[in-house]
Amino acid sequence: MTTTDLNPAGPAAPIRTFHPRRGRMSDRQTDALERLWPAYGIDIADLDGPVDPTAFFGRRAPVVLEIGSGMGDATAAMATADPDRDYLAVEVHTPGLANLLDVVDRHRLGNVRIARGDALDLVRALPEGSLDAVHVFFPDPWPKSRHHKRRLIQPSHVALLRSRLALGGTLHCATDWAEYAESMRETLAADPGLVDAHDGFAPRPAHRPVTKFERRALTAGRPIFDLIHHRHP
Repeated sequence: MTTTDLNPAGPAAPIRTFHPRRGRMSDRQTDALERLWPAYGIDIADLDGPVDPTAFFGRRAPVVLEIGSGMGDATAAMATADPDRDYLAVEVHTPGLANLLDVVDRHRLGNVRIARGDALDLVRALPEGSLDAVHVFFPDPWPKSRHHKRRLIQPSHVALLRSRLALGGTLHCATDWAEYAESMRETLAADPGLVDAHDGFAPRPAHRPVTKFERRALTAGRPIFDLIHHRHP
């Protein structure tokens, strides 16, 4: 997950909301990336001008944007259970991209596409009102105070995400970092175009799969916080 907002201290220095990582890949993942990227992959840096997200899928259906899909297991599970919507997953971790490609191929998930690069650059290229939902599950909490400016969920980013939602569309965030959860709650509540579906933290929704990351958090004793808001006029 990223942002290319400029740092006031240096106009050419982007403030990113993620750590760029490549990581070691298995032979299976390497093969999947090389073989399947042309069919399912989107390089955000190569996009030129406004983009209709439905053009990625070859059909017109509601689109869910997954920002930070990790290894892709949750995205694949949701797409499998929700075939009437299309899932556009954004990730910067190369093994995660490759793993999701492999899962998509093995399970023949025609309603998943995978984008590599700056998620907010992609959002800026999308038309207003073009998304049915935006999922931000377990973004980097950037726990040090001096790094809070790198957090994805902050007012300017939320306003951008909300503008790309259709009326009634859903912005769903989840985190295991209590301080970030409270910051998220305050930021989302302050956005004039969003309405809180649960008047605070939401019960854990059944449609959000439990990932390995979440299981590790629960084992470590960290509670999970969900926040679900809808766009209103």
